[in-house]
Amino acid sequence: LIMSLIFRLQLAWPDEQFGFLETLLGKWAVDGKLDPNFYMGLVTIHGTIMVFYVLTAGLSGTFSNLLIPLQLGARDMASPFMNMLSYWFFFLSSVTLLSSVFVETGPASGGWTVYPPLSALEKAMPGSGLGMTLWLAAIALFIISSLLGGINYISTVLNMRTKGMSMNRMPLTIWAFFFTAILGLLSFPVLLGAAIFLIFDRSFGTSFYLSDIYLEGVGALENIGGSPVLYQHLFWFLGHPEVYIILMPALGITSEVISTNARKPIFGYTAMVISLMGISFLSFIVWGHHMFITGMNPFLGSVFMILTLIIAVPSAVKAFNYLTTLWKGNLRFNPAMLFSIGLVSFFISGGLTGIYLGNAALDIQLHDSYFVVAHFHLVMGSAAIFGMFAGIYHWYPKMFGRMMNKTLGYFHFWITFITAYLVFFPMHFMGLAGVPRRYYQFTLVEDFNVWMDVNKLMTVAAIIGGGAQLLFLYNFFYNIFKGKKATQNPWQSNTLEWSTPVERIHGNWPGEIPTVYRGPYEYSRPDREEDFFPQYEPDESAPEVLHTEETKSAPDTKKVEEVEEGSVFFAAIKRVFGLS
Repeated sequence: LIMSLIFRLQLAWPDEQFGFLETLLGKWAVDGKLDPNFYMGLVTIHGTIMVFYVLTAGLSGTFSNLLIPLQLGARDMASPFMNMLSYWFFFLSSVTLLSSVFVETGPASGGWTVYPPLSALEKAMPGSGLGMTLWLAAIALFIISSLLGGINYISTVLNMRTKGMSMNRMPLTIWAFFFTAILGLLSFPVLLGAAIFLIFDRSFGTSFYLSDIYLEGVGALENIGGSPVLYQHLFWFLGHPEVYIILMPALGITSEVISTNARKPIFGYTAMVISLMGISFLSFIVWGHHMFITGMNPFLGSVFMILTLIIAVPSAVKAFNYLTTLWKGNLRFNPAMLFSIGLVSFFISGGLTGIYLGNAALDIQLHDSYFVVAHFHLVMGSAAIFGMFAGIYHWYPKMFGRMMNKTLGYFHFWITFITAYLVFFPMHFMGLAGVPRRYYQFTLVEDFNVWMDVNKLMTVAAIIGGGAQLLFLYNFFYNIFKGKKATQNPWQSNTLEWSTPVERIHGNWPGEIPTVYRGPYEYSRPDREEDFFPQYEPDESAPEVLHTEETKSAPDTKKVEEVEEGSVFFAAIKRVFGLS
């Protein structure tokens, strides 16, 4: 966030001198003027941290570890040791990446996608040296961490469910984490291969991505036969599933929060699961829409265009299901609910612009413009961040046994929501006018001077929005120690985690793990006085219907009679995964 505010100051007031920048950045801001190479480095590291370390690890890593055992009824993850390894690889990766900011030649440059030849030639620019090497090492460590975590999540979901927790009784959060782990397991190794090829080109004289290069001061290089387009194929084969690796956990969290606070069953539970499955499959075969301007065969471009438009269908299913769940619900507008509704807003407004970028003829004009920046900062950045905030506000009582301040939460939401639109929505019009992204200074191009006032507006909004996050940090850390003590089930929710004690204990439950008797979203049943019916409460008036599998997390449970799954779809799922 701080990095983004620094380069926004440069874009809004490119000719001004900010004395504090020299104090903060030293030689990279002599006389308070940001160095162009360091500007590019800030853009690169900002994008890398946000995409991989905040949105991927912050959503999938954090909430998967918290919720998968609690919502499935497990004592712990399938392999606590593998979980520990995943954490330490992530920690080493974070230290390695941040250390690249402090090397003498500057941080990695070339954008968060680090396209060659800038990333493949150490002498191409200052940020192509040691900083780029550290970036590649950090990403390799991050991928190892992600793979270890993903294997653990999948194993836990398939093998550690408590008695009665059949797959069609799992909360949508767990389905989202499950498909996210599968996506990561299949796509991250491809990026690891791309990074290894890049290291070989940089250090061992290979030519995977290099050919016919002339470097100023050095002359023509000997590399022949490579192609930077190969790197783009490998990167975006991960890059587009990565969009949904980020989004799907946020969508799963939103499903839980909206249903709980609308006091209604989630609309179309099975359709929501099928849409997650459809998004997961289609995300692997649409990467080419990032590469329409690489000289792609027009027929192949049309195939990628059609597939890209098709992926809008399961995404729209989720959006409509959220809206119909909200419709005529008994809505509780607490901070978690507001952030979930904010996610739906960003998901729709940002997703609609994806239809334009998915069209090859339009994308050729809009590619690498601010229109692209606006699109992914709304649909991926803002939506996912709002999902993360919703999850924090909702499960804060479970994490710390205390409540966050609701008034501060309201201020945090409204300031963040308004400023996010003020920052990113005007970028659509800048992109339509042809303003390119990643430019250091727009005053050098006369046609772009008309956007200077808009840049100032966006920068002021970004500063105000950044200040709102200080409210959140105060609310978060202060209430860990001083907040109002939470009750066991403060939101009157149905899922299994709210049956654990308020004070966290090793193994989650002090005695036998509860049995699950029904789905997670049975709110406002007409046959009950209360408007919620927890999964773990037996229904005295109905025969017991349980899941048949014994589970490693609850070895003391008794076998029960085999039961039919609630639908043909879930029975098929069980056969596919050998769970029958």
